[in-house]
Amino acid sequence: MKKYKYSPKIKSKIVELLKADTYTISEICSIVGIATRTFYEWQNENEDFAKAVEQARLDRMQMFVKEAKKSLLKKIQGYTVDETKVVTVPGSERDENGRPKPRIKEQTTTKKHLAPDTAAIIFTLTNGEPETWRNRYFGEVTGKDGKDLIPPRVLTKKEAKELFDKLEDDF
Repeated sequence: MKKYKYSPKIKSKIVELLKADTYTISEICSIVGIATRTFYEWQNENEDFAKAVEQARLDRMQMFVKEAKKSLLKKIQGYTVDETKVVTVPGSERDENGRPKPRIKEQTTTKKHLAPDTAAIIFTLTNGEPETWRNRYFGEVTGKDGKDLIPPRVLTKKEAKELFDKLEDDF
């Protein structure tokens, strides 16, 4: 592997690769022709490089979030796709192995509607308006006329001492 000195050109290529895809650092280093160790040394020793790498990672994550939001919106609204069906038959021409090359007999394209996704809708509502759309219901159980089911009772000194002694023995 050729040894390179740090340069703005290599930094730009690394930043471009970090933003573009989910390459590993090892893959990026291989593409730009540096050792993985060199990447980490540059990151530790060069503040400009470290900031550029961090910004590239943040930019990539923002791109992922943007795409996730678009995908979530499609799942919430439902969407239509073109579905193509191709029917082939053996043709008169032959391939290098002597088999007939397929020929398209019929091709139909239909629009298929994919309904909104219930899970995506629930996810959005429970996270977007948690006070209104909860997954759990919290209710209180009370006795007649809102009174406690088991009325509170004050222990006598003797009962309290017996309970305390029993608890102390358990430990």
